[in-house]
Amino acid sequence: MPSGTPDPTTAPAPAVAGAAPTTVAAGAAPAAAGAPARSDAAAAAGPAGPPVPAAPRRRHAVVGTGSRAGMFVRSMLTTHAEVAEPVAWCDTNDVRMDLYDELLAEHGRAPLPRYTPEDFSRMLDEQDPDVVVVTSPDSTHARYVVEALDRGVDVVCEKPMTIDVDGLRAITEAARRSTAELVVTFNYRYSPRNSEVRRLVSEGAIGDVTSVTFEWLLDTVHGADYFRRWHREKASSGGLLVHKSTHHLDLVNWWIDDVPEVVSALGRLAFYGEDSAAARGLGPRPALGRDGAADDPFALDMAADETLRRLYLEAEEADGYVRDRDVFGPGITIEDNLAVLVGYRGGPVLTYSLNAHSPWEGYRVGINGTRGRLELEVVERTHVHPGSAGKMLGPDGKKAPVVDPSVTHVDAAGGARAFGSRLVLQQHWDEARELPIPEGVGAHGGGDAMLLDDVFLGVGDDPLGRQAHYVDGVRSVIVGIAANESIRTGETVRLSTLGIELDAPADLPAPTRA
Repeated sequence: MPSGTPDPTTAPAPAVAGAAPTTVAAGAAPAAAGAPARSDAAAAAGPAGPPVPAAPRRRHAVVGTGSRAGMFVRSMLTTHAEVAEPVAWCDTNDVRMDLYDELLAEHGRAPLPRYTPEDFSRMLDEQDPDVVVVTSPDSTHARYVVEALDRGVDVVCEKPMTIDVDGLRAITEAARRSTAELVVTFNYRYSPRNSEVRRLVSEGAIGDVTSVTFEWLLDTVHGADYFRRWHREKASSGGLLVHKSTHHLDLVNWWIDDVPEVVSALGRLAFYGEDSAAARGLGPRPALGRDGAADDPFALDMAADETLRRLYLEAEEADGYVRDRDVFGPGITIEDNLAVLVGYRGGPVLTYSLNAHSPWEGYRVGINGTRGRLELEVVERTHVHPGSAGKMLGPDGKKAPVVDPSVTHVDAAGGARAFGSRLVLQQHWDEARELPIPEGVGAHGGGDAMLLDDVFLGVGDDPLGRQAHYVDGVRSVIVGIAANESIRTGETVRLSTLGIELDAPADLPAPTRA
């Protein structure tokens, strides 16, 4: 390392989202009297933070009232109630909208006007929202995003922004002609462990990046859940390479600060589905998980969890959506084993894989550079306990399904595999060193709380650039879309042939929200 160049492994790290509390530097300005407070996780990240808007509360219309909408709605009713409020629901299911109205009542709020998807335009006319929050199924995102942007309404869209080239082209064109802002919620950028990888790479700890390996493992509880829900149909979700991997592909794009260029992929349904069940001699199975045997490890007892029971089990008659279809039943059109090779403009190559039936859950990353190698291993659940998902112990000691361990920690001792994160740097001609990772606070490795602060309070200075433009959403999801095409055709796909602009417009303003 040249003389006088700070070592990024020992230099003070910038504030990391979701980190444990730090001491405010002497002379730091106090918060303005009456200003909305940032979340505990945000406060833990240090004194620097986004500006607090002085304008009245922004009006948010929520499209899709399933489980993911809860993160945004609860935030608007609690931590960010001074700056944001929900003003309308848009969904196919009155029972789910009833449940969210009950949540409002708990906070002294009146029920909201509700609209069907067919009435989306009328909702924009009548409610005049400042923001539309889109948490509906992935295949529906494009129509809501495009119309809202064309009406000058800001959009917060759950990942992925869409599932196919046509939707991506429509959104990209709308974003370029609109004065409104489109936010795609990449909460994993805000996780302290992922932020630390960004810091080390950007500060030159391993030199110029030459290649990346990324292995994502979903266990037989969380992974299986994608084969029960609407996600099991590629026409609805785009498959795991679009719905799930868009997070991971965005991380790599962000870590190495490069643009994907060429994609090749292989994938198959090897574990779930009726053909696999027949090949393994599983025999006849009930069509719904609720009807499975008490010792069936793939049964899901939605009645044991109040949220699943209220949002889905008791809402089935309203629109016919069934959330607990058998993971070994017919109709599954997505893959459970996937491998992708991505070439980048600047030269690096990504080797990515996803497995949805692993005995443990987490991910492994290796980034190779001209000065060394950086490795991150994250174990989010060490093993799946015997019995069904519905018989797993919840965090309060009650027997209730805990599907996603990145949201709710349920792990116990894992034998030879330890729960937690490990970050290791080894530079050329030196020993490997394990580096500290700031402790994350809350769901998704500490990312959710900080993301919500940026969404609702606005973006401040961030040397790590965690705030994502819509262009970042395009660059991540297009890799999954191209990978699906490569699996279908057996051919390598050059992204330039898809007709989607991957370069940010020269006049693209800095994001004001996450």
